[in-house]
Amino acid sequence: MSEKNFFKRQTDSSKIKAYIVSEYFPQYCRIIRKKHEPRMFRYIDLFAGPGIYEDGNESTPILIGRNVAADSTLKDKVQLVFNDLYFKDDLKENFESEFPSGTFGQGVYFSQYEVGKSQEVYNFLERNTMIDGKNEKPSLLFFDPFGYKGMNTEVLARFLKNWGNEIFLFINTKRINPALENEKFEDLVRLWFPTRYDDLKERIRQQKTVSDRLEYIISNLADEFKALLKTKYLYCIAFRFQEEDINTTSHYILHITKGAKGFELAKSVYDKFANEDLVLRGSNTYTFDPKKCMYNETLFGNLDEAVNDLKQLLYFDYSGKTVAALDLFINHQIRTRYSRKHYISALRKLVAEKKIVSTFVDGKQHKVTVLLSKDCMLTFK
Repeated sequence: MSEKNFFKRQTDSSKIKAYIVSEYFPQYCRIIRKKHEPRMFRYIDLFAGPGIYEDGNESTPILIGRNVAADSTLKDKVQLVFNDLYFKDDLKENFESEFPSGTFGQGVYFSQYEVGKSQEVYNFLERNTMIDGKNEKPSLLFFDPFGYKGMNTEVLARFLKNWGNEIFLFINTKRINPALENEKFEDLVRLWFPTRYDDLKERIRQQKTVSDRLEYIISNLADEFKALLKTKYLYCIAFRFQEEDINTTSHYILHITKGAKGFELAKSVYDKFANEDLVLRGSNTYTFDPKKCMYNETLFGNLDEAVNDLKQLLYFDYSGKTVAALDLFINHQIRTRYSRKHYISALRKLVAEKKIVSTFVDGKQHKVTVLLSKDCMLTFK
């Protein structure tokens, strides 16, 4: 399928991807505000598409616009930057038909650069937006290329150096996987893995299944960003999309942030749109399987499997210890793929099973046994 034909019909997976990014952005801005009130927030989409599919469904630019316009505290502070080589004019027309000029206080910009061949795009992403130690233009970048062309991990790593900047990165693993075995694509794939390419190409052959290979690609990409940024304080969490007609992975989106709060938020948003029950350890992560929608199965998965696994993990890690529930959550969640909802459910189940004693020290009566607060003390037996 060519890029121009991609926007004829919106798949369930494309819809979920758009929901994830558009729901995340306003909440991301609120997290930034708790630390610093910048001059503006930016949402940057370098492969924005036309905004509306030929079947009438809206894609990410329109959904982002609606969520920002609906928030009176944000719409005058947000700058929207949309780029697309093929659909700039279509997107501008579709977007401005719903959001007339002046809707957003910091403006909306439409461009038509070819990402990967335009130095202007790289210069824009690498620009230092820090003033007196504070980022006055914290930005969320949605990087959703068709295939793998245009990706340059070193440029994206430099974008992340500005405090508060984050990325949602679309990864078409079913294209990267065979490209690793084809020397014709070596130069392109090296742009994805500038420091790890040779080792990755050798070690990926040791992975026993296609699923293992795809997960290995994702984990190595996360490690690539950590190596380039020279920091251990980088949090990456993937969301997996299954194929519509066969039982294999189609693609991933990878969220990358230097902030633990952004990591927590990404997991909460992922959890809202995942519909496959998984233990979130090993190679497993939040997953959307469109086949479940086709067979009228519920969109959202059952918590039990993930919660039961987290229960065991928490009991093993904290047995014999007393800790405030909020401190436990903050310190533990940065090492796992579990969301806030998983932690609350797991801790309340442990109390019900009498493996934890929960005590509130604020002198108030509470209807629930556990809240993620400093006033809720947990004693593990």
